[in-house]
This record gives sequence, C-alpha cells and structure tokens, in this order.
Amino acid sequence: MEQPRLKLTRKIQLLIDLPTTEERKEALDTLYRWQNRCFRAANLIVSYLYIQEMIKEFFYLSEGIKYKLTDEKKDESGILQRSRINTTYRVVSDRFKGEVPTNILSCLNNTLITLFKKESKEYWTGERSLKNFRRDMAFPFGLEGISGLSYNAEKKAFCFRLFQIPFKTYLGKDFTDKKTLLEKVINSEIKLCTSHIKLKEGKIFWLAVVEIKMEIHCLKPEIIVEASLSVEYPLVVKIGKARYFIGTKEEFLYRRLAIQASRKRTQVGATYAKSGKGRKRKLKAVNNHNKTESNYVNHRIHLYSKKLIDFCVKHQAGTLILLNQQNKIEIAKEEEFVLRNWSYYELITKIKYKADKVGIELITD
Repeated sequence: MEQPRLKLTRKIQLLIDLPTTEERKEALDTLYRWQNRCFRAANLIVSYLYIQEMIKEFFYLSEGIKYKLTDEKKDESGILQRSRINTTYRVVSDRFKGEVPTNILSCLNNTLITLFKKESKEYWTGERSLKNFRRDMAFPFGLEGISGLSYNAEKKAFCFRLFQIPFKTYLGKDFTDKKTLLEKVINSEIKLCTSHIKLKEGKIFWLAVVEIKMEIHCLKPEIIVEASLSVEYPLVVKIGKARYFIGTKEEFLYRRLAIQASRKRTQVGATYAKSGKGRKRKLKAVNNHNKTESNYVNHRIHLYSKKLIDFCVKHQAGTLILLNQQNKIEIAKEEEFVLRNWSYYELITKIKYKADKVGIELITD
C-alpha cells in the first residue's frame, strides 16, 4: 500500500537577482502586472462558471429543451463548442494574451474550477456567496514556469528563474524547515507542486507547496485523547483518568494584554514625539508594535498545538477529540473580551493541520 502524502506550504521571501535598480524595478513592475491580470481573470472565471451552472434556470419558460454543459461534438445535447474547462481558459487567454504567461492562466483556471465544484452546493443553497477576489491576491504558477532551482554557495541562497526572471531566496534566521525542504526538492526527494507568488508592500513572497510523505507512527485508533479549550488554560488534555495542562492563563493572556497596553501607551506618547519627517517619524515606535502581538500569538498557538500532537504520539493515540468546542465558540462570541484575546479558531486550525500530518483522526464535538 502506497504511503499517504500531505501537501505543505511554506512562505519564503524572494529577492530579484538582477544587478541594477532599473532592471529590478522593471521585473517588479512585471510581477505587479501579472498580479493585476490574475485578479481580473479570477473574477471573470468564477462569473462564467456561475452563469454556466445557472443556464438551466434561464430555460424555465421553455419545455422540452435538452442540454448538457459538454462539447457539442461529443454529445448531441452539448451546447459548448469546446470542453467546459477550456471555455473559461479561452475567455481569459484571449483577453490577456501576451500580458501574462499562459501557464499562470492555466493554473488559475484549474484551481478555480476545482474550488467552484467543491463549494457549488453552498452556492445553490444560498449559504455562500460567489467569490470576489482582491487586487493583492497571490497568483499561481506551475512547474513549467520555474527552472534552474539550485543552491548558490557564493550568494548563500537558493536561486531559480521564474519565467526568465531570476530570483534568490532570503531565509534570514530560519528556525523552520524551509531550507531542508528546498534541499530535498533539489535532490528530488520530495515533489514541488503548483505554488503561488504573493506581493506585499513591495516585497515578494513565494508560497512554495511541496508534497511529502506523511509521518508514520505506531498509533492505535482505540486510544483516545480528549482535549478542551478553556480560558484558564489554553488546552486541557485528558487520557484515561489522567489530566494534563498545556499553557497557562498568566503565560498567554496576561502577556498578550501587556503587549496591547504597551502599544496603547506608545500611541499616546506618539503625540509628543519629535516629528522630523512628519507622520512617518512620529509613528515609528507605534509601527514597531504592529506585528508584536500577532507574532507572539502565532508562536504560542504553534507551540501549544505541537505539544498536544506530541502528547498524542507519545501515548500512541490515534484519535483526538476536542470536547464541547461549539459551546466554547458561542461563549467567545458573547464575551467580546474572550473573542478578542483567546485565539480559539487559530488554535483549532493549527491542531487540525498537525493532526493530519501525523495521521491522527481529529473529531470536533
């Protein structure tokens, strides 16, 4: 039996590897143009897909009309001149031909069709609205667009070309597995899949997607670990009659409130700060606090979720149950303080991701 696989996404900052400022600016402008065309193409694709599905509603005044959303050459009842996947691709490729690589449009089209099929039932029941894409959306590209991925010892970075634009990675103080994963991709130990490029405030990020084999652990489905999220402790874990606590209120909540208070004091003090270069100078200290809280929370929930999954693996538990989760969510919605400062949703997301990675079945009560 083939070992199950899992896809991981890693956010890696990229630098344009060109010698002059003018060349780097031109390459960056090209990336922003591709992003804009993908934003427009994505909205067109989902609109066309929705209209195709709604054609049967347009025929409600007529009787005896038979149709299928297939190529008329393959089926008598077909009403399309080509395959359904090709219809939306041709719409965007004809409109943006020469402005963006066709590989990007093809990946975008395939991704949106898969997503549309997955969510279509919720569209018809009115539980979900049709997607509307933002101008700063990440755009996808396939393996055909990337070439020459290798490690350059002189530059101390991984280098490659994306549609002939040279890039090098900037990993900084990497305490994660990004470098290890890229080395495995170069050595063909793991597979690189369709990935994305994200542009934010003039910076370029590569959302690299790799396919790895799931970790194999000797887990027993009959061994069940129960966990609950509370205000006093981020995670309360129970196995058999034993109870364990992961994190404390003082460690998580009070530290988060301290960061918020520090930012508020800084905002008040900014009124009396030396202006120098105007608004930017005055808000320099405030801006330094912007990501402090989110970075702290993100690190903590990663730590809590990892400790929980490691606990399950240590005790060979193949099943993890989150108890009374719906009740906790309702309480959090009613209590503004709890909803603002206790990251229930983020913690659940991290737990689910890490449980899937090691093959633990997660059940939300």
